[in-house]
Amino acid sequence: MTDRSPRDDAGVPDHKPRPLVDLLLGIVIPSAILMKLSGDEALGASGALVVALLFPIGWWLYERLHYRKFNFIAALGLISVLLTGGIGLMELDPQWLAIKEAAIPAILGIAVLISTLTPYPLLKAMLYNPTVVDTAKIQERLAERHNEALFERRLLWSSYMLAGTFFFSAVMNYILAKWIVTSPSGSSAFNEELGRMTLLSYPVIALPSMAMMMAIMVLIWRTIRQLTDLTLEDIFDLDEDGDKGKERR
Repeated sequence: MTDRSPRDDAGVPDHKPRPLVDLLLGIVIPSAILMKLSGDEALGASGALVVALLFPIGWWLYERLHYRKFNFIAALGLISVLLTGGIGLMELDPQWLAIKEAAIPAILGIAVLISTLTPYPLLKAMLYNPTVVDTAKIQERLAERHNEALFERRLLWSSYMLAGTFFFSAVMNYILAKWIVTSPSGSSAFNEELGRMTLLSYPVIALPSMAMMMAIMVLIWRTIRQLTDLTLEDIFDLDEDGDKGKERR
């Protein structure tokens, strides 16, 4: 079958987010394998863990090689998966799993805080850049209204809120891991508990964190509208068809 997906000038297919596939390959299938196939009568503890980890690792490698784009968050997720596998296969104390679960979002939160002390805050790089909004038009309107300093202060507070979201995730990850995963690593019971923890982490941690991040994004867009009096069409430089005007050809 011929791949007819849109491609860029270098012939690389355009990447479109597929959250359902991400959820299926990154959480649902690995969790099911860990919970159902870890017994000695099936794959065994080590075998089930290796097979379960192949799904998120394989999906990450496919996206990385097929679309040729480096995704820092995805790479961090891959490191997390590899560390989880290492803890299970090396039969380390389950305490290390709780530490690992808390460390990844905590590192992100610290990175966000440190970036506010540099000329390139992570929040600004993610949400306030020319590929997302019409920064030139926004800056011109902010300058006209003498609101540049106020805008920067609100972006700073939004960065603090984003860091707080990551710290919330770190604390919840640690509590969830300590509560659920209590069996010795390398055992079938450990794998089953790891599968339950992975499934629960989505509604208990991921969804609230996503909701908080969405709230931060909405706050930024509302701040821009309030301080510039620009419409959403102006902010995102949309044409009548809802496409980015500067990308139309």
